[in-house]
Amino acid sequence: MAMDRETVLAAFRTATSCDAEAAAYAPGRVNIIGEHTDYNDGFVLPAAVDRGVAVAARRLPGDTFTLHAIDLGHHCSFARGALEQDPRHPWANYFKGVVWALAKRGLSFPACEAVITGDIPQGAGLSSSAAYEVATVLLLETLGGFSLPPVEIAQLAREAENGFVGVACGIMDQMASVFGQQGRALFLDCRSLARTTVALPPGLKLVVVNSGVRHSLAASSGYNERRAQCEEGVRVLSTSLPNVRALRDVEPDDLTRLLPALSPVVAKRCRHVVSENARVGQVISAMKAGDLGQLKTLLSASHFSLRDDYQVSCPELDLLVDLALAQPGCQGARLTGAGFGGCTVNLVEAPAVEAFSRSMMSAYQKRAGRPAAIHVFEPSAGARVI
Repeated sequence: MAMDRETVLAAFRTATSCDAEAAAYAPGRVNIIGEHTDYNDGFVLPAAVDRGVAVAARRLPGDTFTLHAIDLGHHCSFARGALEQDPRHPWANYFKGVVWALAKRGLSFPACEAVITGDIPQGAGLSSSAAYEVATVLLLETLGGFSLPPVEIAQLAREAENGFVGVACGIMDQMASVFGQQGRALFLDCRSLARTTVALPPGLKLVVVNSGVRHSLAASSGYNERRAQCEEGVRVLSTSLPNVRALRDVEPDDLTRLLPALSPVVAKRCRHVVSENARVGQVISAMKAGDLGQLKTLLSASHFSLRDDYQVSCPELDLLVDLALAQPGCQGARLTGAGFGGCTVNLVEAPAVEAFSRSMMSAYQKRAGRPAAIHVFEPSAGARVI
């Protein structure tokens, strides 16, 4: 973990001149494959990364919470009984959302003064928001003296994002943050929440390249719009396929046969999700077999599908993928996260990482006129009380 306990507790002391009573940490995640499949009850393959968000707190009497966002230099207060979004402090909505979701379940916990800090890039598609929510659930659970099953921690964190923040995300990010494992990716069925872990092929590193194009899911109507388009696809397809409850239930052959019944845009959205679900299983098979050629083909196909059928890429992400695929030692590249900006994920042979990073930064600066940030991540353990 990049953020150790002492760093977090020292940050609390600096901000409040008091000692923290509890602290929790949750990692961000990078999704290797399975993009926009989670809210369609599908399959995903994320890995928790060794960067995340930590939250530390001390109890306060009364019903007013005080939050300090150390990295932003902002703070705010809010009353438990008056939870509403504050456009001046959008960063506080994730904490408020967790307070709201816990209260809805009748769970009792004290008001507190909390400090939030992290070392994961925000707005980069690496799930800093899910990490923040999961860490907050663990923190308030500790202060409240109750214990939730890990799956419920992930579900509560998602509920905060769906019901309070207003982003109709699936559960992948929160599950990856809770159930991450050192050195392994998480294969997750987003309907049943059944999960297994998969080792990365030996000698491959997860290299994430940040395009510098910031995205905000809540501000991006494109995300919620695509979710609605998928639901429209299910509505139409289920008239011919009565067992279809989500796009996860649609076989590629059935979709090909029924595409003419869908509007052109909805057809494209469905084609991406159905093909992407199939690719997740194919990527796991390629990883287990050590078939790097197949891995590269599948990750590229995922990106092209996100670019052309789901239309969530942008020129900068397309450029990064094109540049990466031309680099020696790169065994796959695609956009990761919701798209509309953010990052690409690249599987790169360990000896080539340094040259890959130098070459990518130089070529991207030249072609895009802006810098790219590069992070080499290790798949890491999930959220914990620190």
